[in-house]
Amino acid sequence: MAADIRSGRLPAGTRLPTHRRLAATEGLAVVTASRVYAELEAMGLVSGERGRGTYVRDITLSPGHGVQQGPLGADVADLNFNYPSAPGQDELLRRALRELAAAGDLGALLRYQPHGGRPHERDPAAAHLRRHGVPATGDRVLLVNGAQHGLAVTAMALLRPGDVVAVDAVTYPGFTVLAESLRVELAPLPVTAEGTDLDALDRLCATRRIRAVYAMPTMHNPLGCVTTDAHRDRLVEIARRHALVVVEDAAYAYLADGAPAPLAARAPEITVHVTGLSKSVATGLRVGFISAPTDVVPSVERAIRATTWNTPAVMTAIACRWLDDGTVATLEAAKRADARNRQSLARDALAGLPCVGHPNSYFLWLPLPEDVRADRVAAALSAQRVSVATAEPFAVGHVPQALRLALGSTDVDVLRAALRTVRRVVDDHVGL
Repeated sequence: MAADIRSGRLPAGTRLPTHRRLAATEGLAVVTASRVYAELEAMGLVSGERGRGTYVRDITLSPGHGVQQGPLGADVADLNFNYPSAPGQDELLRRALRELAAAGDLGALLRYQPHGGRPHERDPAAAHLRRHGVPATGDRVLLVNGAQHGLAVTAMALLRPGDVVAVDAVTYPGFTVLAESLRVELAPLPVTAEGTDLDALDRLCATRRIRAVYAMPTMHNPLGCVTTDAHRDRLVEIARRHALVVVEDAAYAYLADGAPAPLAARAPEITVHVTGLSKSVATGLRVGFISAPTDVVPSVERAIRATTWNTPAVMTAIACRWLDDGTVATLEAAKRADARNRQSLARDALAGLPCVGHPNSYFLWLPLPEDVRADRVAAALSAQRVSVATAEPFAVGHVPQALRLALGSTDVDVLRAALRTVRRVVDDHVGL
């Protein structure tokens, strides 16, 4: 059965026979059939759902997810791609679907929706953004299919082929892939754990025609930095002086307690703020939010129409319920605590190595000595059944020798063991 699941002969979502039926079909005792399913579940290949049966789990991620390079086996510890989840989220979804089924006009969810969302959906999204410091109003908020789609439609609305966008030299791979697709040039800026080198940004703007700056001031991916008030104020001053559009990516910002006000609160007239629920709630809930200047909203709406027309109405309805009833806020708090615990585990396991990251972050940047090649370390870890990302997908221009460790996708015990393996393999490569 394990071989059939791994080969795809038993595809994800397949409902397996009951314990008694398996026992009868295979000539086993019922207790032995139960042990078969227990072993498959321990291997991560199936999940048992009380009252519903046993189902084959989805054990692969499709290629093309940026840092994710291909499908992973069930016995591989995934420190490559983040999909954090809190206990009981499947039951939350089941309850939400029941409540939605008992609600009023379900037929309305089967029809086309306004491109940026209906007013009664944009208002709770705006309220959610205001709780995170963004001065959002329903008429300036648009609903999109996740933060990545939000970045895509923002770029489509504001940028043209040949435009130049200033970015950190180490940045989110989803934006670099997007820029390449739109034939937009990226101009890399030095970046440290304290944030973007703003002197370099100012010099760049004085010598080149820069259209926009892409920034992650709160919980930078992959460095985890949260910039200061003074840093943000100066970035806004430079952007205004050089007539830049600011694209503020806040996908992980919910993890930072007490962060300074976002750029959208300091310069709402030039900032497009993009976030979503993929990391704070679930990666499969493809609902994101854009807060944009009033004059930008029509262009973004046209880009939404050109790409997906509107968000899936059922997903949007569930997301708005969870925004209204506090479920999103509860999950954000739970994941902040979970990320803090995982980051602490990582710091303990990797003590003595030059780790870069935020105490609440779901990822860790691990620079390697200049004589150690990240691709060799990653290959050695792969042989040890641990998947990690090198710096290459995150780099614009020069590629540093470093690893990005995603901490949010595995069981804590698996994570602890995987981090010990990372430490051992890195130590083995130093001085070779």
